[in-house]
Amino acid sequence: MQNTHLIPIPNLCTHYQIEMSFFIGLNEYGLIEFVSVEKTQCIHQDNIADVEKMIRLHQDLRLNFEGIDTVFNLLEKIDYLKSELVSAQNKLKRYEGD
Repeated sequence: MQNTHLIPIPNLCTHYQIEMSFFIGLNEYGLIEFVSVEKTQCIHQDNIADVEKMIRLHQDLRLNFEGIDTVFNLLEKIDYLKSELVSAQNKLKRYEGD
């Protein structure tokens, strides 16, 4: 991972106007992973979309870390089930073509 793809947590706190404790809680609960660069906690830029979702869930729905984790697990299950459905539909189309 290159440092150019890492975003310092203090920058996120400023940008999103969120306390550092929120990001620490996400990290401690296993929802995000910190990368240390010269004593500064960072996250990879690929995780920003998920972090933004977590912030919205926390602020808009007032979900705690357990709630955020539950929502993300459910979203992951939905994505898996969608891919399974597409796979089953593709198999069905092959048999219908015979």
